[in-house]
Amino acid sequence: MSGFSAHRRFMLAGLAVLVTGCAWIPDGGKRAEFLTPPSLNHQLARARPWETASSIRAWPQDHWWRQFGSIELDRLMDLALKDNPGLKLAAARLRQAQALAQVEGARLLPFLDASAGVGTEHLSGNGYNVALRGADIVSSYVTPLSLRYQFDFWGKNRAALEAALGEAKAEEAEQAGVKLQLTTAIAKSYFRAMALRQQLELAQEMVALQRELHQVFETRLELGLDSADPLKQANIELEASHKREALTQEQLNLQRNLLARLTGSGPDATENRLIEQVNLPKGIPLPTQLPLELLARRPDLAAALHRAEAAAQRIKVSKASFLPTVDLTAFVGLNALRMTKGASSLANVLFSGSSFAYGVAPGLRLPLFEGGRLREELSAQRAEYDAAVELYNKTLLQAVQEVADSLSNWQQTRAIVEAHDRLLTSQREAFELARERLRSGLDDRRAVLTHWHSVVNQEYALKTLETDQLIAMTDLIESLGGGYAGGGTRLPRPE
Repeated sequence: MSGFSAHRRFMLAGLAVLVTGCAWIPDGGKRAEFLTPPSLNHQLARARPWETASSIRAWPQDHWWRQFGSIELDRLMDLALKDNPGLKLAAARLRQAQALAQVEGARLLPFLDASAGVGTEHLSGNGYNVALRGADIVSSYVTPLSLRYQFDFWGKNRAALEAALGEAKAEEAEQAGVKLQLTTAIAKSYFRAMALRQQLELAQEMVALQRELHQVFETRLELGLDSADPLKQANIELEASHKREALTQEQLNLQRNLLARLTGSGPDATENRLIEQVNLPKGIPLPTQLPLELLARRPDLAAALHRAEAAAQRIKVSKASFLPTVDLTAFVGLNALRMTKGASSLANVLFSGSSFAYGVAPGLRLPLFEGGRLREELSAQRAEYDAAVELYNKTLLQAVQEVADSLSNWQQTRAIVEAHDRLLTSQREAFELARERLRSGLDDRRAVLTHWHSVVNQEYALKTLETDQLIAMTDLIESLGGGYAGGGTRLPRPE
């Protein structure tokens, strides 16, 4: 008994030495660190006076485009989200990542299977078993239950599952990012197309005004009231108006085609659209937790964070590979062997009580020497984590900058539109004064036509400025995440 105890102590000591030898994990140095979100206090302070009550909540909602009150825009969005190839591709990647997570999760559970088989064999005449040399035998087995299980003492399989779940969450966030890019692109194209359609009507009106002015100068030249110079200038301005009309029509066609491509439709799909007015909300109540909550509201930030989480878990997997692997195999079943001449009785023998068999086999694997593979795999995973953190930091800085730029652009475009509204009011007042002077006989029709042309020209410019304001608002909605709320604020740390 004492010899057996000594032998057991020797085996345990040897095992401890092996475990100690295989558990050495190289130090990887200092890991990349997450940046603290930069402050936006000054930018927000400048933007606060522009806040007014509106239909926009502090954070954009999922179907944010509905606040513009356009049924046409809603239908275009529904059409695009239904059959867009980019969204289908992102959805396929998400399903793949979720399936891989299920595969990794299965490693935490025991594997159970069943098997059965029949075989014949001719044994060698010079084999080890003298009694069976040259014999022909038939064998059969039935194993209704076979078990394989790997003990996850070091959390390797759990970390692999967490890494796969992180990748699935990243793909989900990227799918939301694709949706956000698509919907904002459609909204911007729709706003531009709407403005161009209205500008085309104004350009046609300006052509009509210039043509009427041209006729007035022709009449005055024929009556000898003017020289040819005013007529030549009127002809130049008429051709310029024709050119503007043609360019506006061309740009409108381009935006119609772009809108059709974005929605996955043919060029004719937008031909009879663009007939509604768009409601422009008057203000934007800004979120109070900028930029901290961007971590949960921006799809690109959420995707970068989830990928960093997955990379941190893969470091754990690589570290666990240095440690022993303990697994267990077991089976319960029946097996029997008979000479070929007695094969007819094999079934009866197989299902007799004496054919019952079972086995239990615990196993231990120790990584002693693998040519540096484990160290380099760990080094690669650490580098992947550092790259994921730096990508997150870059995305964070870009996100904060986009919010600041969109806030500034929103303020600027709103101020410009308000100033242009005042200019347009002055132009209309000048036109009314010219009409009054015409009725009083103090001026002729040339002044009225010229002043009305100035009014229409400023209305044409106003459509561009209003579109800039709509696009600036869309940019702000996009920079705030466009209704996405699937991220988190917990920053991973590799062990």
